[in-house]
Amino acid sequence: MTLLVLGILLWIAAHLFKRVAPDMRASMGDKGKGLVALALVGSIVLMVLGYRSMDFIPVWEPAPFLNHINNLAVLIALYFTSPGPSKGAIFYKMRHPMLIGFKLWAAAHLLVNGDLASIILFGGLLAWGVIEVIVINRSEPNWTPNPKGTIAKDAMFFAISILLLAVIGYVHGLIGPSPFPG
Repeated sequence: MTLLVLGILLWIAAHLFKRVAPDMRASMGDKGKGLVALALVGSIVLMVLGYRSMDFIPVWEPAPFLNHINNLAVLIALYFTSPGPSKGAIFYKMRHPMLIGFKLWAAAHLLVNGDLASIILFGGLLAWGVIEVIVINRSEPNWTPNPKGTIAKDAMFFAISILLLAVIGYVHGLIGPSPFPG
């Protein structure tokens, strides 16, 4: 559990570094980008190793129908993490589409994983997403939405999200449980 928690904390620290200590981050110049990237890679390694090393400790038993809700939520999350919301006509006024997509992805995974390791991992990442939005909004209160795009852009990125969900689901099934029921 220690590696998992350290990974989540490193993930949070690396992402918040620029906002919490802007002068220190700025003084590092381009070298700082590399250090933050290295910290993020390290955090992912720690999270994977920590998650895989934890014993399965059930907390609740997710209902089977939640798989369908998870898959729909992940599809929407993939769309929000794409350029679609900022280049399309439907969600162009949304301030944090990528973070909203990330939080939706984490929440969806909490629905279908009732073990302690998953609660720590996805709950921790969901908490980071909430904290990140709050910190960004406080540090940069003035924001202007992108210009309105086209419905065609929305449709294109949504179609790509469907394809991406199929690929991710296939790979997910190769390395772990299949997200597609049946």
